[in-house]
Amino acid sequence: MRNPRQVVDYALQRRAHLADVAAGRTSTEDACDAGAYLLQAASYHGTATPTPCPLCRRDELVNVSWVFGDRLGPVSGSARSADEIARLDDAAGEFTVHVVEVCRTCRWNHLVQSYVLGADDASRSGRRRRRTASP
Repeated sequence: MRNPRQVVDYALQRRAHLADVAAGRTSTEDACDAGAYLLQAASYHGTATPTPCPLCRRDELVNVSWVFGDRLGPVSGSARSADEIARLDDAAGEFTVHVVEVCRTCRWNHLVQSYVLGADDASRSGRRRRRTASP
């Protein structure tokens, strides 16, 4: 997979959201609202993390990656595994990946990161992208 571009980390929003729950400004029910589709995506496409859920602490979080892009066709708006995203990165035009952390036990979920992959404007104009070796 190429290096991601336009990386946005949502750690500060996550911390603020958890502080609101701890202070009682947001209910646990509102914070733990993962839908059935997100929970199913976590089971089939998610990547397990060693990080415990910040609310229930009973289960480790799972990261689910969602892809969005005009050139992805029917794939846009769906959860994909890391291997599928790498294949899209090689074959598709520019697209965005949104990574959501999910607790399958209490249904906590939060957007943790977004980034852009795929061919950018420079490669579409005829210049070839230089590939870098993965560590």
